[in-house]
Amino acid sequence: GEDDVIIFMPEGDKERMGGTMRLGARETVLKKDSLAYRLYGSSSIMERHRHRYEVNPSMVEELESAGLKFVGRNMDSETTGDERMEVIELGEDIHPYFVAAQFHPEFMSRPGKPSPPFLGLLK
Repeated sequence: GEDDVIIFMPEGDKERMGGTMRLGARETVLKKDSLAYRLYGSSSIMERHRHRYEVNPSMVEELESAGLKFVGRNMDSETTGDERMEVIELGEDIHPYFVAAQFHPEFMSRPGKPSPPFLGLLK
C-alpha cells in the first residue's frame, strides 16, 4: 500500500516471477559528503543487483526526516525513470558504521580486493 516502506518494483510481475528481477550491474551516484563516497572514493559506482523490491519513493522524505540518509541513488531509464534509493546510512554520531545497500557488494568482492563496504566495516 501507499504507506509500505518497501514495495514490489512497479515494473515487476507478481504473477510471473521468473525473469522479472532487477539484475546486473547498475550505476549508483553517491553523495560526496557520505561514508559510502569515502569508502568507494568515487561519486559514481557500478554494482550488481538481484532483487524485486525497493524503497517506496513516497516514504523517502519521512525516513530522511527521522534520520536515515539516502546517500546513493540510481536513475533507471529502462523502467519508469524514477529515482531509486540504493544506499542508506546513519550519521556517525548515531552509529559508528551503518551503511546498507540495495545492491549486492559481495558479487564483486574478491580475496585480494574486498568490496569497499566490507573493507570499511573491518577498518
